[in-house]
Amino acid sequence: VTTSIHPFSGVGRGSGADLQLTFRARGGYRSINHRVDAGSLRLYRWYYSRICQWILGTIIAVVLLLAFVERPSSLSISSDPRHQSNRWEPPCGAPESVEMLCLFIFCLDLAVKSYLIGWEEFRKSKWLISYTVVICVSVVDWVLSVSMECDEKLRVRRLVRPFFLLQNSSLMKKTLKCIKRTLPEIASVILLLALHLCLFTMIGMLLFAKNAWELHFKNLTTSLTSLLVLLTTANNPDVMIPAYSLNRCYAIFFITFSIIGTYCLMNLLTAIIYNQFRGYLLASQQFAEQGYMDQQQFRRIFDELDKDCIKEHPPLPQYTSATLQKLQVVFSHYYLTVLGNLVALANVLCICTILVLNSEKSTEERDNNVLEVINLCFILFYLSEMSVKIFAFGWRGYLSYRSNIFDGFLTVLLLILQIAIFITYRLPYSQEPSSRGVMSLWEMVRLVNMLIVFRFLRIIPDIKLMALVASTLLDLVKNLRAFAGILVVSIHRHISDTVCVRSSVFSMDNTTSNFSTACGTYEQLGYWPNNFDDFAAAIILLYDVMIVNNWQAFMEAYSRYTSEWSKVYFVCWWLTSSVMWVNLFVALILEYVTFLFLTVPGISVRSSLIPLACFLREQIQEPTEEELACQLHQHPHLHLEWRHEHQNIRPSLPSLRP
Repeated sequence: VTTSIHPFSGVGRGSGADLQLTFRARGGYRSINHRVDAGSLRLYRWYYSRICQWILGTIIAVVLLLAFVERPSSLSISSDPRHQSNRWEPPCGAPESVEMLCLFIFCLDLAVKSYLIGWEEFRKSKWLISYTVVICVSVVDWVLSVSMECDEKLRVRRLVRPFFLLQNSSLMKKTLKCIKRTLPEIASVILLLALHLCLFTMIGMLLFAKNAWELHFKNLTTSLTSLLVLLTTANNPDVMIPAYSLNRCYAIFFITFSIIGTYCLMNLLTAIIYNQFRGYLLASQQFAEQGYMDQQQFRRIFDELDKDCIKEHPPLPQYTSATLQKLQVVFSHYYLTVLGNLVALANVLCICTILVLNSEKSTEERDNNVLEVINLCFILFYLSEMSVKIFAFGWRGYLSYRSNIFDGFLTVLLLILQIAIFITYRLPYSQEPSSRGVMSLWEMVRLVNMLIVFRFLRIIPDIKLMALVASTLLDLVKNLRAFAGILVVSIHRHISDTVCVRSSVFSMDNTTSNFSTACGTYEQLGYWPNNFDDFAAAIILLYDVMIVNNWQAFMEAYSRYTSEWSKVYFVCWWLTSSVMWVNLFVALILEYVTFLFLTVPGISVRSSLIPLACFLREQIQEPTEEELACQLHQHPHLHLEWRHEHQNIRPSLPSLRP
């Protein structure tokens, strides 16, 4: 917002420019209720500068990543207890020293925030009070951990570490608030889903014959679990086959259950999340902006801050020779890029053909010379293409295109690999596999092939529809960072309270025994690497459960080795991840793509990168002058003078230019 600041109480004569710059800053939806004296404004701008926020973000990342090196450490090649060697454990005190340094920086962060907003605002801020409590709990638990020589059974501070990530992002807080407000509508559908599940559980236990009863409906817990998994289609048609083999009419029960639960109620949940969350996101966005600027200013700021910078490419080099000028015209033409794409396609097709021909041969029978010579010819063409483009556009012009940077980097990398192959194996290439270097010829050829296939992605910017989809995907990644952050918090929180409690559930006696197991169980499927032995393994396990493919195997195994309450843990994670987060992500993608392809007619590839906030601004209401005046008048550190005109109260406020 642009303001004309006059000297008044609380603001010095030299701080007007600082106040203008501070209030004008976008600030990531930050509050303006902070001190406005000259020193505080300088501290505020320094604290929210890019480098300070980057340092603070790095410290938060380090704190969260400590879980990978703390006991039990994730520093091992495999998470499978059958193949796992002795994992490296850091000495006691090393992670604790890093953590104490991070906690000290968090204390400084809390002190700066508290000073800037003042004691009265600090008392009103639940986030800062919680921040204080979390730091105190972490320090106390750290002292206990060091005094016990890092041999404690449960680290309480690991449970609260995700809070550091959550409290540092204003947008993440608002997103969490939106989700909280959406929970009543979601809970109503989940309650209806639970009623549907319980009703069909009772009918199933009363309906099925003995064979089906013993397999999937033996008791209430087993019946609920079987139908809950069927709701996700993970055990379909396994749960139906025993009853269906006795009487084909039993299929009506399972089909009816799936139609009502999977296709109606679950999709209804997605629709509710799409509708309700979108509304609260708009309300949150409006609340974040109202009272600061009028509608035209708001639109202008969105246009300036969210549009892609139109980058002007440097002018072409000027050559005096007529021949060089003609060559420059030829090499700068778009058809050269098309030719390069066709050659890259031919290279990929050659690799695919040779891989198909070699698929039936052993490693010793494969002739790597042919593929390597073919790749060498293509790489020389890629090098020539890069050289003539540099000649036509110049170094600065060539590097001004991101596609050229991508293409040139991979071309240079391929050239280095080819030189390494030539130095190691000479020409003609020797068939001695690994005696001459760290990697065998076949391994180096495979690496070259992977880079060539990856280089083929250069065609994306040249295909309009593909570029539109790719740019949409990239923009979604940039705009959904708040949701990704909350997902990281959720994953970290679910894992932290299980790694120490559930580690080493599967003992080596169980993993090495030769007893026969039923088909489809954890043991028979070889799911041993999916465990809670360390933090990294737990992430993969929760990811597999989120995908819900065969997640019943994990529930059944952990309920056998621990207790039936393990199923509650997995169901809670399924509700959080698969039901809540996946549906929320799908809803936001639907909203964005609907706006992109339907609301904006004649959209082009270069204008397709529309930020997520752009289609929110049309529905944000313009705040009135009274609301603007009220917001500034309520500022705790800004003392404004008021005067009466024609018996109407008008604030003598800093003028807001439209």
